[in-house]
Amino acid sequence: MHFTSEQRLDDGVLEREFTLGEIPGILWTPGSASAPAPLILLGHPGGLHKMYPRLAARARHSAADGFAAATIELPGSGDRPRSAAAEQARADLRRALEAGEPVGDEIVDRLVLPLVEKAVPEWQAALDALLSLPGIGGPVGYSGGVISIGTRLAVVEPRISAAVLFAGSFVPRTMLEEARQVTIPLHVLLQWDDKGNDRQQALDLFDAFGSKEKTLHANMGGHTGVPQFAGEAAAQFFTRHLS
Repeated sequence: MHFTSEQRLDDGVLEREFTLGEIPGILWTPGSASAPAPLILLGHPGGLHKMYPRLAARARHSAADGFAAATIELPGSGDRPRSAAAEQARADLRRALEAGEPVGDEIVDRLVLPLVEKAVPEWQAALDALLSLPGIGGPVGYSGGVISIGTRLAVVEPRISAAVLFAGSFVPRTMLEEARQVTIPLHVLLQWDDKGNDRQQALDLFDAFGSKEKTLHANMGGHTGVPQFAGEAAAQFFTRHLS
């Protein structure tokens, strides 16, 4: 991990940009801490610069609760090299949505499964590097982003103790079987009127999760209309499980 920039934000949070090989990322740490801070991995749909305002806001709220937070760019997003196959799948998805047609499983599989296969090992490599830094320790949470990535991480990464998942992306049906292997506490956010999300599929995925503690927090509104109290409930969930 190589740090490329550093700034102290007005609330005292230290923000550092880094690269991990070819992968760019950002780390936020609380302004003062008497012990190593628990870590929250901030997922997003891709495009680190575009997503920065929302990611920084989430990170600063996490820092106020005593957590460090970090994110990395997704494969094929931002300034990272594009995949011709992924671009074609994305174009096919847009055409289906614009035509008002059902999005077929084949399109979803082509778009999401290769992303999960590439992104999850990168998150694990980032976690290795982050936990080796002074001032950062476990436990670790995962928050937001592509729900299939969060599901796979919850299955394969034992260092993640709890996850807040956003039901706002298409899910391959094969992920339902993986969801049955998830055992960590989950807090799932669902925007009921999200036009880009298959509501029934989100409910099926929640039902499939094998966790003994899982909560579905559903709210009216579109993809970006998550109410403040829903975010506060997610923060309280991490405080219970990571503090």
